[in-house]
Amino acid sequence: MEYIYSTEPKWYVLHTFSGYENVAKENLETVVKKFNLQDRIFDILIPEEDVIEEKNGKKKLVTRKSMPCYLLVKMIYGDDLWHNITNTRGITGFVGPKGRPLALTDEEVIKMRLEKIKVETDVAVGDRVEIIEGPLDKQIGTVVSVNPEAGLVTVTVEMFGRENNVELSLEQIHKVQQ
Repeated sequence: MEYIYSTEPKWYVLHTFSGYENVAKENLETVVKKFNLQDRIFDILIPEEDVIEEKNGKKKLVTRKSMPCYLLVKMIYGDDLWHNITNTRGITGFVGPKGRPLALTDEEVIKMRLEKIKVETDVAVGDRVEIIEGPLDKQIGTVVSVNPEAGLVTVTVEMFGRENNVELSLEQIHKVQQ
């Protein structure tokens, strides 16, 4: 039997039973360990987003699944992995034509922020910034720390009547002229 392999890791989407995303992820992590696939399967993510919910007049920041019933997997695909993955409890199969894996495009990977992109920045500790994307859109805050290698910044914003530190990607902020 001849196996087809990709040469570099790509992101793929797996379909799971409704509400079984966490179980499917844990089971797939177990399969990776059991069959020693750490050199082929690198990352398993449940797509999530932070949203502000209002309940009984109080606002609360919560993490919610942005794509229920799906897992994202970064791996070097080969036909030999298909059975290991699709036979994992909680996973119904790959998303793609006729259940065959179809890797996400580079544009999709960037849009979903699955890969960190090194960003040049002139933002420094103490700078005032405006959040331009996400649940805190249009909030103004002060930079507490900058991690250009990871493309992250920690910003203090006033939320729910008190100051909170929020970690954001550099693409989510815009320096405010003082």
